Amino acid sequence: MFALFFGFAFSLTTALIVILGDYLIKLAADDGQPVHSTLVMTGCALYAVSAVLWYFALLHVTLAQAGVAYSMLTLLALCALGAMYFDEQLYFREYAGIACALLAMVLMVRLA
Repeated sequence: MFALFFGFAFSLTTALIVILGDYLIKLAADDGQPVHSTLVMTGCALYAVSAVLWYFALLHVTLAQAGVAYSMLTLLALCALGAMYFDEQLYFREYAGIACALLAMVLMVRLA
């Protein structure tokens, strides 16, 4: 049971770090900054940190479980981030994707 908790915790932490990296790179792109700017380089460094955390997630859960947890949080957070901070519209397709992600998470969790 603790292994499942740690696996999902590492998966979700990995997703949060990647989302922060995505946010920084999006800010740089919207501002027209070059690829070697501080924002882009910081985003890339966060991606590298997330790879190490992903390793620890996979020590505790299956690749499928970690992937679904990561994908679900990434989908939810990036949709919210895009809508709230970048004024991007969410349509029925995005809401359907969110519902599917949540359902997939429920289906992929194995407690035993």
